[in-house]
Amino acid sequence: MVIRKSDLYSSLWASCDELQGGMDASQYKDYVIFLLLIKYSTDEYGHGNEVAPPVAIPAGASFQDMLDLRGKSDIGDKINAQVIALLVNASARLARSDFPDFNDSNRRRIVPSTTVSSAMPTRISG
Repeated sequence: MVIRKSDLYSSLWASCDELQGGMDASQYKDYVIFLLLIKYSTDEYGHGNEVAPPVAIPAGASFQDMLDLRGKSDIGDKINAQVIALLVNASARLARSDFPDFNDSNRRRIVPSTTVSSAMPTRISG
């Protein structure tokens, strides 16, 4: 599937608006930055081809592993326990406090929709 950059940007903005809901932007950015970090790191370093990647993506902590959690009632707990915990345990440079709590009851729950994953192209054209 080839998608134009302008279509990608429009789709990403719409997805972000849908996910943010009523959450304050200063809190929401923590979740978005985490998702982008996982997506980028998985794409760049998740194949194990690098000699010393800056971020190690252990099995079970990839972006696809997060997508596989969609629709589960305990998605926040699973992201915290499976994805974030694996990342922290795999790297001495990372701490749990570096990441948002995906099951924080004081914040509006962010649940990834199919809109976000369907917006991820396999190729981007100019």
